[in-house]
Amino acid sequence: MIVIENVGPQTPAGTKKQWANRIKWGFLLGLMVLIYGSHAPLITLTKVDGQVPFNASSCVLMIELAKLLVSLLSLVFTGATTIPRSPPRLVAPYAIPAVLYTLNNNLVVVMQAYMDPSSFQILSNLKIASTALLYSACLGKRLRSEQWLALGLLMAAGGFHSYSSLDLQDPERIDVDEGPRLHITAWGLFLVLVYAGVSGLAAVYTERVLKSQRLPLSVQNLYLYMFGVAINGLSSLSSVGSDQGFLEGYSGVVWGIIAGQAANGLLMSVVLKHGSGITRLFVISCSMLVNALLSWAILGLQLTPLFPLPCALIGLAAYLYYR
Repeated sequence: MIVIENVGPQTPAGTKKQWANRIKWGFLLGLMVLIYGSHAPLITLTKVDGQVPFNASSCVLMIELAKLLVSLLSLVFTGATTIPRSPPRLVAPYAIPAVLYTLNNNLVVVMQAYMDPSSFQILSNLKIASTALLYSACLGKRLRSEQWLALGLLMAAGGFHSYSSLDLQDPERIDVDEGPRLHITAWGLFLVLVYAGVSGLAAVYTERVLKSQRLPLSVQNLYLYMFGVAINGLSSLSSVGSDQGFLEGYSGVVWGIIAGQAANGLLMSVVLKHGSGITRLFVISCSMLVNALLSWAILGLQLTPLFPLPCALIGLAAYLYYR
């Protein structure tokens, strides 16, 4: 969602170009929402006896490799015969997003020991607030009161959607041995706050780097994903001693997940370069609804009566923020 301000009288050609731009961005953002929303249902489809059959670290590494390969091919198609050389001071900043995203991916795993998945799903919406605060503070972007309200509604939409998906039962029907369904420790709450802060910092920092350097996006992606491959490669090497092979359990669906997530990463670079990290939050929020619809259509899960509420809140938030 890119806002194009009107400057002077609009000519028919200018109006046509503006609408073409909006359609292009609408298609791009819609595709991202679809890819984001289909990620979890597709992973569910790959499960064998309730377990994911492939190595998660190898899958992440393959996604980074795919993004790096596409970045290299885009340079070739633009006529470049060699990889552009930049001073280390221009290349080094691209290592930080790779470190931050790797840290966040590991935090997601660690946090599961200190809270239940539903609590994590609800509290992870705090990254909307952290991203907005860092976006305003670090990038010097002043948000109107209506925009802050819109982001609050976006957080509420995520909370309502997460709450509506909880498997709440009558306490009398819950087996005593199961224990409490919702729980979070003090350490878990601290980790959630760290996760939200790192998530917001990663998005805002990446946007700052992409916009501050006058380099083609394909070159910037090349630097980003070189570090991504290196760091995730080291992470993958740490699991070499496991019984599971590097490509063991890969199927057509898994390769589809890799292709989709690679495409989404490249499209997100376009959004951060020419749009904003706030637009990314709206994409992620809308993808929750697509996730629910695909889970209903593909996996047979039931939608709850509360489902229209987050839909309405996200629509109202988008209207308030971008009007």
